[in-house]
Amino acid sequence: MIKFYNRKLKEYEIELVAGEKYLNWIYSSRVGMNLLELFVKKKAFSKLYGLYCDTKMSKSKIDAFIKDLNIDMSLVEKTQDEFSSFNDFFTRKLKTNARPFSDEKNILISPADGRMFAYENIDLNNIMQIKGVNYSLFELINDKNTASKYVGGTCLIFRLCPTDYHRFHFIDNGVCEKSNKINGSYYSVNPVALKRIPKLFCENKREWSVFHSENFKDILYVEVGATCVGSILQTYTPGSRIKKGDEKGYFKFGGSTVVIFLEKNVAKIDEDIVNQTELGYETKILMGEKIGSK
Repeated sequence: MIKFYNRKLKEYEIELVAGEKYLNWIYSSRVGMNLLELFVKKKAFSKLYGLYCDTKMSKSKIDAFIKDLNIDMSLVEKTQDEFSSFNDFFTRKLKTNARPFSDEKNILISPADGRMFAYENIDLNNIMQIKGVNYSLFELINDKNTASKYVGGTCLIFRLCPTDYHRFHFIDNGVCEKSNKINGSYYSVNPVALKRIPKLFCENKREWSVFHSENFKDILYVEVGATCVGSILQTYTPGSRIKKGDEKGYFKFGGSTVVIFLEKNVAKIDEDIVNQTELGYETKILMGEKIGSK
């Protein structure tokens, strides 16, 4: 059972988890953990499932997924019958007015839908993955020069559930450098897995890039893959001019994570998000929602 904070209702809710019984068994039993290490975390497993999700046959999964996990299709560009495969549905685009955001230059917005943790004044060698489990930014991106810019800065973790809109966006105007790819495993990014796999973010396949923003200095974007995520696809053009809210990329099937690092004293994260993080609870966030200020 995963409890998160709904900041709009100011109350806690229980997350609807796709494949919850499977996840609990894999990450909590001896047999499941052995199977995880032998097969499930491997690229081949996620690639094969990803290929299936690209086929016409996988369309049969869409109806049950929508009903079981309460997906709001009124916000989606396509109708349910227009999707060519499950991945076509999973990477769905939303209508232009579905995720409004402020153009105010001092407002920090969320890059994605998801469940959010916020850590301020970070120690680069001990960044919180989940309460009690830490990792190093140097290990996460394998680039000491870039990592060193974020000493004492802010780390924002956005966990995208399979039920979420799976495209991620830029949070300011600016220019983004090319994306750097790091090969790795394909563990789940569900809290069940985060508690069991030390430095999971540093183990999984990931990509990172530096975004030179107009109002929040240099922002480090890190996209982390997960079990059954066939691909992390970047849709922006490196070096081109970017507007706040523009799409950066998307994940194919599976729960995934976007991690953002801000330099020291660049932004102040909203108090309710920081307080819930300190209590060990993620806050539910939508793309474009205000999460802080300059």
